Amino acid sequence: MSRNILDIEFVRKQFPVFQNPKTADFAFFENAGGTYVPKHVIEKLNDFMITKKVQPYGDFGPSIEAGNEMDNSLEKIAELLNISKNEFIIGPSTTMNMFLLSNAIKDWLKTDDEIIVTNQDHEANIGSWRKLAEKGINIKEWKFNPKSAELEVEDLKNLITKRTKFICVCHTSNVVASINNLKEIISIAHSHDIKVVGDGVAYMAHDIIDLKELDIDFYGFSLYKTYGPHLALLYGKKELLDQTKNLNHEFLASEIPYTMNPGGPNHEELACLSGVTDYYETLYSHHFTEQGLNLHEKGKKVFELIYNHEETLIKTLIEFLKLKKNVRLIGKTSHSRSERMPTVSFTVKDKSSLEIAKAAGKNQIGIRNGEFYAWRCLKGLGIEPNDGVVRVSMVHYNNIEEVNRLIDFLDTIL
Repeated sequence: MSRNILDIEFVRKQFPVFQNPKTADFAFFENAGGTYVPKHVIEKLNDFMITKKVQPYGDFGPSIEAGNEMDNSLEKIAELLNISKNEFIIGPSTTMNMFLLSNAIKDWLKTDDEIIVTNQDHEANIGSWRKLAEKGINIKEWKFNPKSAELEVEDLKNLITKRTKFICVCHTSNVVASINNLKEIISIAHSHDIKVVGDGVAYMAHDIIDLKELDIDFYGFSLYKTYGPHLALLYGKKELLDQTKNLNHEFLASEIPYTMNPGGPNHEELACLSGVTDYYETLYSHHFTEQGLNLHEKGKKVFELIYNHEETLIKTLIEFLKLKKNVRLIGKTSHSRSERMPTVSFTVKDKSSLEIAKAAGKNQIGIRNGEFYAWRCLKGLGIEPNDGVVRVSMVHYNNIEEVNRLIDFLDTIL
């Protein structure tokens, strides 16, 4: 019999941090900066470091096993995202992956060609594209509405010209948290023969995207913010990757997508990456009985349960903050997960964001303040980036008891 509610106790048992006496009483709400990892990842990493920490793809036992485990991770991640193994790279960070991509395609661009970026994005997605201005590329900024903090599609349409070649936009802002309509943006872009680069860093901890169905040209996200090791993934349509410049060794010129991944991925972290998909399969087996589904289909069903659980967490926090007249909520005040992610940013009149974050830490509650590498977003909102906003970022392993504890703390300090 299938369950229709996420079993939060079962979820938390999969994460050793919640069973450790040193950390069990800590309420962690800085998940947008990096999530905890389940035991499946930790066990695979430990085993690799103990028994297979050798150069992989050799002709002896541990080397063969190391290569097999790395390949298994690539296959599992490909199945989860409904893409092929030769359509993505695993690199050290989204910042680095976007830098590599921008350098791999810069020969596609001519002087005075245009790239549209937003002021809502994290620098990881837009910093490398802005640097192409040094090569004579015209960088245009799609600015959000400062009253709503939303990117408005009509403004994008007004920026597009015959010289526009790329639109670089976040799926979700790590500060504003609204879900941007990538499907519509991609449709508009493709009708003008423009390619779209999507940043899923703040999105992919909360949903599983079918990148084929989305029809996006390039899409990146950080695996350490989606329950995995400190790695990042960059997807590209195969026909586009085939046209990119080789950034790797000369003898690897035909080894796409490794041409965009000089040095290759970290071996032990890649090998344990399949622990993330093992975790999703564990959640599926606990909650559902239907057989014959592939990993992507299982993941979508698991995230339907996560969707509802996260919506409950958001509603509880936002309804509390809306009652505080000295609080400025950033972005939508709706708690609907169809409109926003469970990251809630706010400022408090006459109170430092740093003061609030520090006080929370002393109460065993982990939140952060600052600009979170989205300083252009904060400037667009009229917020001084140095002190920035208070950010509470929740994921599915947070429970309502932790949220109520956070609310009790905020009620005293606000």
